[in-house]
Amino acid sequence: GTGISWVYVSIHVHGNASVPLAVALTALFCMALALLHALFAWTYVRFVRSLPGGMLVGFPALWVLFEWSRDWLLTGFPWLYLGYAHLGTWISGWAPVTGVFGLSLIVALTGTCLFLAWRSRQSVAVTTYAVIVITLWGGGAVLKPTQWVARASAEPLKVALVQPNVPQEHKWDPTWYKRILTQLEELTLPLLGERDLVIWPESAIPNYVQRAGSFIEPLAEKARNAETTLITGVPYRPLGSREYYNSIIARGYGRGDYLKQRLVPFGEYIPLESQLRGVIEFFDLPMSGFSPGPPDQEPLRVGAYRAAPFICYEIVYGSLVARAARDTDLFITISNDTWFGDSIGPWQHLQIAQMRGRENGRYVLRATNNGISAIIDHQGRLVERAPQFQSAVLLGEAEVMLGTTPFGSFGNLPTIAGSAGLLLLMALMYLAFWRDVD
Repeated sequence: GTGISWVYVSIHVHGNASVPLAVALTALFCMALALLHALFAWTYVRFVRSLPGGMLVGFPALWVLFEWSRDWLLTGFPWLYLGYAHLGTWISGWAPVTGVFGLSLIVALTGTCLFLAWRSRQSVAVTTYAVIVITLWGGGAVLKPTQWVARASAEPLKVALVQPNVPQEHKWDPTWYKRILTQLEELTLPLLGERDLVIWPESAIPNYVQRAGSFIEPLAEKARNAETTLITGVPYRPLGSREYYNSIIARGYGRGDYLKQRLVPFGEYIPLESQLRGVIEFFDLPMSGFSPGPPDQEPLRVGAYRAAPFICYEIVYGSLVARAARDTDLFITISNDTWFGDSIGPWQHLQIAQMRGRENGRYVLRATNNGISAIIDHQGRLVERAPQFQSAVLLGEAEVMLGTTPFGSFGNLPTIAGSAGLLLLMALMYLAFWRDVD
């Protein structure tokens, strides 16, 4: 429950739910996730524990498969994976090879080895388990400094991440509209010509892009003349359509539009909308009826380079990010973590973005409304970070990277297929040999 306590902030503070109701809804969400872990425990005890190598191999493999199920089950909640906690440890060297699920597998296997060594206390067994742990962690330490990708240019991109710090309660207030645009313009004009790339956060312009043309186009023209790419989040609604999208656009010296594919339940769309809409204020938030964008969209152009765009929640989907990495030179992720307040949510979100950079060998430029805006290098290290809850412009440089990591080439397939294959092999061995012995 502690790991997702930020859900309470979204429901109570921004959804205006009473404290008891917010606590109850948060508890229900925690219980739903706990049920998945209970199902894991039941499956292990009922089907896996009795297999040959059931604890040593079966427990970690099954754990990873259940973690992976949260990547897609009921639209997915890919949060709080074991591997994220080890971004700064030796085993993070495996991240460009196996991804975060591979790290989770190593952590789970380490735990089972320690338990089995403690329970066995036989020198041969303890030595075997120690060798496994040392090999995994030592291998990670050896791989950690490996450069899987190469720099594309001797000159890094000069970037600026604009963090306007607009209060969420005023974000969609029409009386604040001109004030928000004026602030963005004042923060941006001095950067044109001085920076190659300027990024605004998610929905920085609180209006449909078609209605904000009188603001966007003159600024885009100035950026184009100054050879600066301007990227911003802005809602998009096709002419004559009732559907609207959470989008990111590149203007000025860049070009391209992207429509968000993975939407946040209850924040950007309402499941069972006809039944839930209007029941409580949390189910009727502003701009909570977005439609998902199509798959396989073109990357954004930043001068001569290609940038993979991710809006808020999308950066947590490792497979989605890995697919984009194959055809792009750097990552851009924009977000509005104001919903999470002064909780651990924004820090978790930042850590996940760091893991995506580590897995794929790409710089990650993260622009948010009130933090945590950051520049992350291709090793997943935090290069620069803006102060939280302040209006700021984060200046820095980003290296454009060429090449692909093993994870960028194959994604989660080897780890997931390997885990499933191990369980299948154990089951076949049991059916062929151990069942007759029993």
